[in-house]
Amino acid sequence: MTPASPGTAMAALERQAAKVARSSLTVLITGESGTGKTRLARTIHDGGPRADKPFVSLSCAALPRELLESELFGHERGAFSGAVRQKPGRVELADGGTLFLDEVGELPLELQPKLLTFLQERSFFRIGGHSLIGVDVRLIAATNRNMRAMVAEGKFREDLFYRLNVLPLHIPPLRERVDEIPVLALEFLERATREFHGASELRLSMEALDLLLTHPWPGNIRELENAMFRAATLSEPGMPIGPELIAPVVETGTPAAPAVDGVPLSPPRSLAEIERQAIAAALARHGGHKVRAAAELGIAPKTIYNKIKIYGLEPARS
Repeated sequence: MTPASPGTAMAALERQAAKVARSSLTVLITGESGTGKTRLARTIHDGGPRADKPFVSLSCAALPRELLESELFGHERGAFSGAVRQKPGRVELADGGTLFLDEVGELPLELQPKLLTFLQERSFFRIGGHSLIGVDVRLIAATNRNMRAMVAEGKFREDLFYRLNVLPLHIPPLRERVDEIPVLALEFLERATREFHGASELRLSMEALDLLLTHPWPGNIRELENAMFRAATLSEPGMPIGPELIAPVVETGTPAAPAVDGVPLSPPRSLAEIERQAIAAALARHGGHKVRAAAELGIAPKTIYNKIKIYGLEPARS
């Protein structure tokens, strides 16, 4: 994950995630769809002692109940019609590593007791099996649902909720993280540049960036990524990306003057200008301290020194 600005909700979340990564306790990540829950789960796995072990994911909303149980816990040959061979489940495949259960709020009520038993005992039976299988798995679950409300409505077991909610992490929506939009747009456009345009640079017009900064982003980071890749696909090399390439995904409106942590942003016209503004804002937040600004931006100190020279950001000597 790209480091967030110090003092922001995302920076606090990243500090929490770094601490959480060192343990093997169960994590519950909450947040709207598209905020980056899978990415955060992967970051936790990669930052901990299980990093060299499997990271296995399963969406609880992707399969019907009968298939979901088999995918989760596996089955023996002949356990049901079509079970022509023994199949290990995701829990078994994640042994030693991390099991990521996405959209855990969609887990059927009838399957919840089996997951609860697994979390209590760290062992399970395959469907149709008689041998207890023990595994060492760290569980990370994620949901965009209000789990407490589901418990109150009888749609989710209270005991299972508390087994999942050991280390809760909440990702705020992108509309509350406006300072990240230029950095994320740069990241997605750079990827799109490599994929669609080779070495050609893609540029944003000031009207396009205004649109990005003022859109509420109900689809969060995923929506922003889709908007950037769509614009990149339809753009012409050497021509700035205008709002007309983004408008089908992003609502139009009268943009407000954008700012990052109180530092005014002039609407940039190119990727280089977005990068320049991100570096300038980071330097301002850290009182000109280059190493700290580099750490926030996730780049090497040598890189930020070079960028400062390239973009003329060195303060004038009195």
